Amino acid sequence: MKNSSTATTGKTMTAFLLFTAIMLSLWAEVAAAAPAGSPWGANYFPNITLTNQDGKKLRFYDDLIKDKVVAINFMYATCHDSCPLETAKLRQVQDVLGDRVGKDIFMYSITITPEADTPETLKDYMEKYKVKPGWQFLTGNKDDILLLRTKLGLYDGEETEKSQGHTMSMIVGNESTGQWIKRSSFDNPKVLARVIGEVLFNYKTRVGQNNNYADVSQVIKLDPGEDLFFRRCLSCHTVGAGDALGPDLLNVVANRDRTWLHNWLKNPDQMLAAKDPIATALFEKFKGVIMPNLRLTDGEVETLLGYIDTESRRIEKMRLASLESMTQQTGQDEHAQHSEHQQQGGHDMHEHHH
Repeated sequence: MKNSSTATTGKTMTAFLLFTAIMLSLWAEVAAAAPAGSPWGANYFPNITLTNQDGKKLRFYDDLIKDKVVAINFMYATCHDSCPLETAKLRQVQDVLGDRVGKDIFMYSITITPEADTPETLKDYMEKYKVKPGWQFLTGNKDDILLLRTKLGLYDGEETEKSQGHTMSMIVGNESTGQWIKRSSFDNPKVLARVIGEVLFNYKTRVGQNNNYADVSQVIKLDPGEDLFFRRCLSCHTVGAGDALGPDLLNVVANRDRTWLHNWLKNPDQMLAAKDPIATALFEKFKGVIMPNLRLTDGEVETLLGYIDTESRRIEKMRLASLESMTQQTGQDEHAQHSEHQQQGGHDMHEHHH
């Protein structure tokens, strides 16, 4: 029964995140606001008590996310594979966002092994990665944290985590507007920073010490491919973070015919009308969500494909490094266990002889 409830909650959150992706593509000039009676507020998020790296007790909803723009991930300090890479990537995001972190943007990393990660342990971990103010690391009750992960759609289930490790996904959101987006911790730091710092503020941000707003489209500089992907593709696609409204584009340039990809990006409506078999299969797989004709030039298509290919290679390189680190750690653990077994065996033989 508990697993069924967990799965249902996760599916509900996933459906909401997909809805959010659609809405983000529509909101351009008018500030977004959560609809009246939205379930994504105080009655949805568990107001559990967490303790930060300084020993301060905080309520998740009341103190950490209410009326705030936040970025939340889960980790543990003794992790030797993906977590260090994840923290290092988010440290880059913090650098891009600058002193906005702690003022109008708040970052939270919550341990999934609270029995081991005391506030002191988390503080040491922060110092190791040179985490700056505005980003808090938190521990608490294990059952409470599991509930929170489930509510946020960031728990894959016990069996999956035993075989594959905990999810590298994270969630970013603006509680006051009801916008919540699931992202990968391995996202390009500049792209992730732009999602947090611009999309969640509806492309506006506070400037100075007053409540005036100014356009910030030039604050976070992207290369042409990143910028094109961000403006035209981000609402429906990811590169390496899984399927959204459309397919995950990780390695699509390597796996699809280049000419087909070029034609698909430039004239998707014509290819669907002509019943191209691949286009038709994608249309059916993603439940009739239509790939729009973005009126891209040939040059823009090639720029976009170049970015997707480069980003795919970057992500695969990071995943390989993570896998190698995990394999190395596993080998060290097995060697330590073998040595311990040999020592125990020698001790037993000595006792028997004696």
